[in-house]
Amino acid sequence: MPNILEYAKIFQQELDKQVVAQATSGWMEDNAGLVKYNGGNEVKIPVIEMDALGDYDRANGFVEGSVNLTYETKIMTMDRGRTFMLDRMDVDETNFVATAANVMGEFQRTKVIPEIDAYRYSSIASQAIEKGAAVGGYTPSESDILKKLKEDIYAIYDVAGEIPLVIIMNMQVAAILENSTELSKMLSVIDFTQGDIKTSVKAIDNNPIIKVPSLRMKTKYIFYDGKTAGQEAGGFTPAEDAKNINWIICPRTAPIAVSKTDNIRIFTPEQNQKADAWKIDYRKYHDLWIKDNQFKAIRVNIKEALA
Repeated sequence: MPNILEYAKIFQQELDKQVVAQATSGWMEDNAGLVKYNGGNEVKIPVIEMDALGDYDRANGFVEGSVNLTYETKIMTMDRGRTFMLDRMDVDETNFVATAANVMGEFQRTKVIPEIDAYRYSSIASQAIEKGAAVGGYTPSESDILKKLKEDIYAIYDVAGEIPLVIIMNMQVAAILENSTELSKMLSVIDFTQGDIKTSVKAIDNNPIIKVPSLRMKTKYIFYDGKTAGQEAGGFTPAEDAKNINWIICPRTAPIAVSKTDNIRIFTPEQNQKADAWKIDYRKYHDLWIKDNQFKAIRVNIKEALA
């Protein structure tokens, strides 16, 4: 009898690594280092409050200050899952690990990762619109796209200094930059690290450009529940009133993203009461948060005019 608990543990760890490595937004999970997670849909995010500078007194020395580190409890609103059956005749104990790993890896690559990306970018955009950190009504063109990008970059520098930024760009918009002989000369190439993966990407003023498929760069989505009529296939689709995101520019440290493959369950054909098949239950919790004081250093550019 195979060690089912060990299988589940291995799959859970590997699937979490895959999201960080392959999602275009995987770098956002680097900011979750201090986030506390003990299972389930609840996480605790650190909040630091401290006093600012005061005058030094030559007689009494330093003015006392305080530092408070507290944790704010957040609930991951995206609670998604699926169950899969692998027929006993197609999978035996000797090839179960390889087959299940291939199936679940493909499921994450083609279904889970695009959905996580879409949710994160739409969340950033919708929050930025609410906080006044987004502008709309610009259709990118070769004549002024670089000017518009630099205006946003330097607007952030003006309030936050020359901090490391990430430019998240709609793939169709990125094509305008890279297909132009003149504009492409203005781009440099730098290394960008995401998880354990290092890649070379184009950059503006040493700020990496992360190219994202346009389907994942909308302001609003419908996430299908998998059971309502017309939603059985699950997944996601842009809402009717969704707008197209041209780009998001933000500090690398601003988005705090968490995704957890929670308690993968594996049942052998003997344990499965419904079919003579291996059964795999997959559940994914994920969400994204940005602290309110970070929006002064975020710029979102949207193609359609805002209301």
